[in-house]
Amino acid sequence: MKKIFTLLTILVLTISVRAQSTLVASNAALVSEETPKTATILLDEVLVLKEMEFNFGKIPQGKPVTHIFEVTNNGKDSLHIVNVQASCGCTTPEWDREKVQAPGEKTKITVGYNAASEGPFTKQITITYNGTQTKQILIKGEVWKTPVTSAPENKELGNLKD
Repeated sequence: MKKIFTLLTILVLTISVRAQSTLVASNAALVSEETPKTATILLDEVLVLKEMEFNFGKIPQGKPVTHIFEVTNNGKDSLHIVNVQASCGCTTPEWDREKVQAPGEKTKITVGYNAASEGPFTKQITITYNGTQTKQILIKGEVWKTPVTSAPENKELGNLKD
């Protein structure tokens, strides 16, 4: 009788453990299907960005470029962006310094890059909000050198007019 009872107890425990692991796996599948693949959103995260990184691609030297990062207040309290600091002077962030976003409200951070130096670049921008909380975003791309002189005049163009 002891053997049958022990065997039944082991069987019940095994079935309950498998049922729990199946439930956990199915819940994980539901979460992964509902979560957007473009941005990771944590439930306790206040400042949510539509994108954490932007690639300008290839840009001409001497032509400044800008990109707008969209910020959403995902918290239950207000959001105040205290500072936006770039890693170098060639990157200039702009934002509404006075505005405090209510929960669910959106704002924008415009990041400009002065494409003065030739070659690839990666610049880090640190957003400080609600006192001391921080988040980092990146811009990157490659600056191609523009010609020093203009293109030579096409003297054959006059022949086409005749």
